Amino acid sequence: MKINGFVPDSNIFDKLKLADKTEDKKEVSFIDTLREKLDGVNGKQLQAEDMTEKLIKGEDVDIHEVMLSTEEAKMSLELAVQIRNKIVEAYQEINRMQI
Repeated sequence: MKINGFVPDSNIFDKLKLADKTEDKKEVSFIDTLREKLDGVNGKQLQAEDMTEKLIKGEDVDIHEVMLSTEEAKMSLELAVQIRNKIVEAYQEINRMQI
């Protein structure tokens, strides 16, 4: 008994294969992406510290910009910590799996 007579057109899959070959694939590993983002967080921390030092020394720095910079650095660090927690949690969950 034939339930479904639908046969997909194979040309659709040929177009997908062609698109994959024509794209310039640059493989980026997870660790490279993670390192890049952590460098960005570190850069924001250093920028906030630099602006705070300038404010303390009495240089011409707008206090509003200093506050924004420090809050952005704080929030980016909190986000990085939460992502780290999720990665550790996922790793622990994988270790608990039975094979």
